[in-house]
Amino acid sequence: MNTLFLLAVSFLISTMLTGLLRIAAHHTRVLDKPVARSSHSKPTPIGGGLSVVILVFAAAAYSCYAGQLDERVFLSLFGAFAVASIGLIDDVRNVHAIFRIPLHFGAALWSLFWLGEIPALDFGFFKIFDQTILVPLALLALVWLTNLFNFMDGIDGLAGAELIYVTGFSLVAGINGLDMGGSMLLAVACASASGFLIWNWQPARIFMGDVGSGFAGFFVGLMALITVQAGVMTYWTWLILLAIFAIDATLTLCRRFLSGERWFEGHNTHAYQHASRKFQSHSKVTIVTILINVCWLTPLAIASVLYPSLGGFFSLIALAPLAMLALDFGAGRH
Repeated sequence: MNTLFLLAVSFLISTMLTGLLRIAAHHTRVLDKPVARSSHSKPTPIGGGLSVVILVFAAAAYSCYAGQLDERVFLSLFGAFAVASIGLIDDVRNVHAIFRIPLHFGAALWSLFWLGEIPALDFGFFKIFDQTILVPLALLALVWLTNLFNFMDGIDGLAGAELIYVTGFSLVAGINGLDMGGSMLLAVACASASGFLIWNWQPARIFMGDVGSGFAGFFVGLMALITVQAGVMTYWTWLILLAIFAIDATLTLCRRFLSGERWFEGHNTHAYQHASRKFQSHSKVTIVTILINVCWLTPLAIASVLYPSLGGFFSLIALAPLAMLALDFGAGRH
């Protein structure tokens, strides 16, 4: 199937489907009602990310049936769909973290079982091949990414724009190295996130919800492993692509934990949330994030693909100024 045609069709279907989900959320009263820490001021429909989940599932089922996607990869994706299901329940009726996190670990274990051997982690001067080290690291990474997107989905457009960026980059990077099924998954995820973003740009008319943010993080983690297995990208490439999200969420969580706060509860102390209040605009913060991704992180991500043994070095160059910027904006502080 022509990639441009697939992108266009996925975008149009996602745009229409997200609009229908917005109507359904209004009718069923599935709304995100503002509280003290919220970045919005009126009840807003939630669960728009379900459009991305549905389209990616349809693409995965079709490509597997057509023999374009490895059956084990298809089965591994059910971990992502399980995370989306947990998120959907959480959107409708709150699921406490004490239940949600173990379910995320279970979904990650399922996916890693079907993906098989985890690719080696290359530090340049040495590599880690030991699966007893790599599997736990991959497990933690999948669960962290699942919650990472949830943490960073706090202002209009941000999580959707990030999903478009990382899937778009990996689609281009893997166009000649991934099988047709893998490329189809990335194309559909990128285009469907774009369709959702039409409704989620400030002022958002529907939110992604846990069904979308959890799925997005888990799916990105799976595609990272798949692209590294295929040899078209490296772990360092993915770290660079996700640098803004990884730095903000990690620094915020560490500061809250070290200060003795209830770090696992909702809050509004991420750097991007401070920035949106300072500039009184969600779209300005999202646009700056996009510009940093394109102008600063993309060249370094390309360099990490071309010179994989220097990936760790390029990652440090990418992350260091972003860490200083996040601290400057008060990540983790009230």
